[in-house]
Amino acid sequence: MTEQVPSQSRRARQLLEAKFDPRLKTYTHFGVILVLILTVVGIVLIPFWLIFGTRYVNRYFNSLFCELTTRALHFKKGVWFQTERTVPLDKIQDLTFKEGPLLRYFGLSQLKIETAGQSMEGAADMSLTGIIDSRKFRETVLDQRDEITDKHSPSAPTTPQKEGDEDELLVLLRDIHKTLKNIEKKTS
Repeated sequence: MTEQVPSQSRRARQLLEAKFDPRLKTYTHFGVILVLILTVVGIVLIPFWLIFGTRYVNRYFNSLFCELTTRALHFKKGVWFQTERTVPLDKIQDLTFKEGPLLRYFGLSQLKIETAGQSMEGAADMSLTGIIDSRKFRETVLDQRDEITDKHSPSAPTTPQKEGDEDELLVLLRDIHKTLKNIEKKTS
């Protein structure tokens, strides 16, 4: 009995796996210390972070995973609270860079993935900090997204509308206009 293998067109193939810059560890460690300094309660926690923080940051860094497949972008992170996200490429609206002074100091950048149907305006669905050669990764994701959306986007209708369709539309619009006028008269 032979084993059947799913066709390549149905399965998503891995195109690119993102590698994360080890400087992300230093950035994360320094960022937590900065936040602890800025809070009154956090100052007390600084010695604990200095003792246990390196172990946590290393585990967090080792948990980072991001890959681009033929259909989606997959991302995993977290030590205690793990996050795993899959974003279909056809839902990606934009990938934007954030390179603030602290990120630039460490030679890092943040890639924000914005998707269709986001819950809050201006919020990113997913942020990836510290990807090595993030500009190239961004271009590869956008190229694959364009390839997917070009294949699945319906083409423009090639046949012109019939005259009868236009007449029906005009009749419908006139009826709507009359109804709106009647409503206006009753409310005045």
